[in-house]
Amino acid sequence: MSPPLSPPKSLPERVAQALAFEALAILICTPLFGWLFHTGWAAMGVVTLANCLIALAWNVAFNAGFDRALAALGRRASASTRVVHALLFEGGLVLLCVPFAVWWLRISWVEALLLDAGMLAFFLPYTYLFHWGWDHLRPTTIRHGQPAP
Repeated sequence: MSPPLSPPKSLPERVAQALAFEALAILICTPLFGWLFHTGWAAMGVVTLANCLIALAWNVAFNAGFDRALAALGRRASASTRVVHALLFEGGLVLLCVPFAVWWLRISWVEALLLDAGMLAFFLPYTYLFHWGWDHLRPTTIRHGQPAP
């Protein structure tokens, strides 16, 4: 069942949503990947936090560049351009995040690629579930752009 329509999100709500998304991801990923890769929580916490910060910065920079490129080419966002967008976005994240994991955790490139693949496998369903939950909880906590009492 779809949530009822609610008012558009304000900038403060969007910032709160992004921060909540990243904070919850760090709280889940740090112990999970620390356990899976037999790495201390502190070291994995740094990698998880770094990946989140890199992803946030990359998201802003990449999407701005991609949108400009589409406009310069006179193209619209179609299904095929969204596939290219996703592949280039994730490829860029690999190029940015894997070397950091190799350096910080002192692991092999293969292990860092496996870590990155594991994070991608985590974030695909996590992103869906987080935003689904946010959309379903939002009508009960937001009243015409104001927090509920």
